[in-house]
Amino acid sequence: MSEKTYVQEYNAVLDTLSKYIEGCAKADSSIMRPAFHADAVMFTTADSAVTRVPAHDALFDGIDNDFKPSNPNSAVMTVDIVGDVASARVDTDDLDGFRFSDFFHLLKANGEWQIVAKTFYTHSTPTS
Repeated sequence: MSEKTYVQEYNAVLDTLSKYIEGCAKADSSIMRPAFHADAVMFTTADSAVTRVPAHDALFDGIDNDFKPSNPNSAVMTVDIVGDVASARVDTDDLDGFRFSDFFHLLKANGEWQIVAKTFYTHSTPTS
């Protein structure tokens, strides 16, 4: 069996990220859960301290409880792949009035790409 090409791997990473993007847009964590490894973590900062929390607790509860379905503009800005490791950036504007840059680390295991870590930056919302 031949190895997948870079383009095939790139498209597979995009497929994984699209689950996250769709789940955000529909404010439904059940759509994005398959993109995340069961042990995925999310890193945040508060009072200049780095906090590591399980993504399944922090992210999914926030999506389901704090957001309403919206029509955000999301775009995958970068994808870097080396072997079975990838990193990516997704920018989202107007997700329930917020703007985010999300940074992901993905690993490929058993032929499937999964998000293992996520960090984010919340941008100021432009005023009209």
